[in-house]
Amino acid sequence: MLKFKIVFFFCFPILLFSQKEKLSAEKLKQDLTVFREIREKANSGLYKYRTKQQIDSIYTWAFSTVKQPQTLLDFYKIILKISDFEGSVHNNTSLPDAFKKRTLGKVFFPFPVKLINSKIVINLKNAEIPLGSEILSINGIKSDKILLDLSKYYTTDGFNKSGKSIGINSSFSRYLEMEYGSKETYFVEYSLPNENQKQSKSIVGVSAEERKENFKNRHSFPSDSLQYGKSKNKYSFKTISPNTALLAVHSFNIGGNAKAKEHQVYKKYLDSCFQMLSAHPEIKNLIVDIRNNGGGTDPNDLLTFSYLTQKTFRENSDAYINFQKIPFLEYFVYEETDPAKKLEEKKDFEDELKEEYPTLKGKIYSQDQKFNPVLQPDKNNFKGQIYLLISPRVASAGSLFAALVAGNTNAITIGEETMGGYYGHNGHTPIEYELPNTKIKTQFSIVNLEQDVPKKANQIFGRGIIPDHEILQTFDDFMKNRDTQLEYTLKQIEQK
Repeated sequence: MLKFKIVFFFCFPILLFSQKEKLSAEKLKQDLTVFREIREKANSGLYKYRTKQQIDSIYTWAFSTVKQPQTLLDFYKIILKISDFEGSVHNNTSLPDAFKKRTLGKVFFPFPVKLINSKIVINLKNAEIPLGSEILSINGIKSDKILLDLSKYYTTDGFNKSGKSIGINSSFSRYLEMEYGSKETYFVEYSLPNENQKQSKSIVGVSAEERKENFKNRHSFPSDSLQYGKSKNKYSFKTISPNTALLAVHSFNIGGNAKAKEHQVYKKYLDSCFQMLSAHPEIKNLIVDIRNNGGGTDPNDLLTFSYLTQKTFRENSDAYINFQKIPFLEYFVYEETDPAKKLEEKKDFEDELKEEYPTLKGKIYSQDQKFNPVLQPDKNNFKGQIYLLISPRVASAGSLFAALVAGNTNAITIGEETMGGYYGHNGHTPIEYELPNTKIKTQFSIVNLEQDVPKKANQIFGRGIIPDHEILQTFDDFMKNRDTQLEYTLKQIEQK
């Protein structure tokens, strides 16, 4: 698989318009046209989940919306809606840095929240609104509309909805300010824990720094399976009973390739763990916990899977891109700033594309199968019962691994639907462009791949990996910081 990865560092010009100034309809239409042409030419996943008629329809809506001048932020929301509609967890749309720093003062909703059974719940002990209270409305906007309006800020694969909770749980205050504007006070309607009676209160906003500090101090921090920073330990292994072991892999960002020192350390660690399991056949159950795993790089995911299967396997059944030469170079975002180095960067990128995707078939360039070899199970592969713990956080390489385990082993999957797809996704190689007038940046991954998994009745195209046992954290477990999924799994093993 293509190992070349572009890492972007930007220097932006000073924004020539304020956040209230409106751009002309002509400039907005030009940016929207450029955005669409880039997606049609470079994004191999444009029609993965949507028909051409559906894509045409959303652009018809978008162009009808920009017939009048708009602010940068209003246009940004249109681009977000299109990007979210495409359905790729690797889609990313961002404002210019100068605009990102626009928000000053105590204008953010003060409390972090957590979605519990689709309800917005206060996730901080405070003196204003009790922990665990359900938010019914904010400033007259009902909670279900808030969730719908904020869903475009966090993209997922296909039609997946569970992954939207990741954005809500981590960035609710920031999304709220972006969507509805800065507010110094918030009028909140809510109900107390386990009560139905509506209450209301006006609370004052907080600064960006206070917002971040409140999130760090959120109630659910001790038991969160969603880690928003780097995991202290990316992986761990332990025996938790005479017949059960637990392997947790919180990230596949464990060295960038097979030669990386970090990957080699991980490889040795895994081998020692599974050698131990081979030497102790009484350990018949292995819990594999990847609920924190938002992805990473090859070959960490494939290496881990090799210890869980008794069959040969491949990373994908098909992979392709739309181009070998970077289209729309005038809008392409380079890592380098020196003109000569830009040319070298472009050549290196295109040379690697031509090597891995050499053959034009119709309108696409297919992957050379030497980059997708048949892989062997490790000699110390586990032969007992696997229990795979998954969550909405699981995406990219994490969801590819989860799909291989769920589709090609005896594993029992437990938890919540992943945001990454079961049958495939767009990934591996990111590319980024900057729109000419608004300077909005759009990033997406160019490799459309179908994962090497069988069709299964409980796995639906356009959705994440759907667990065999859907186990959601209950409100009571949230309040007591209990790990609902792990406790359920241990009870299943005990009953067995």
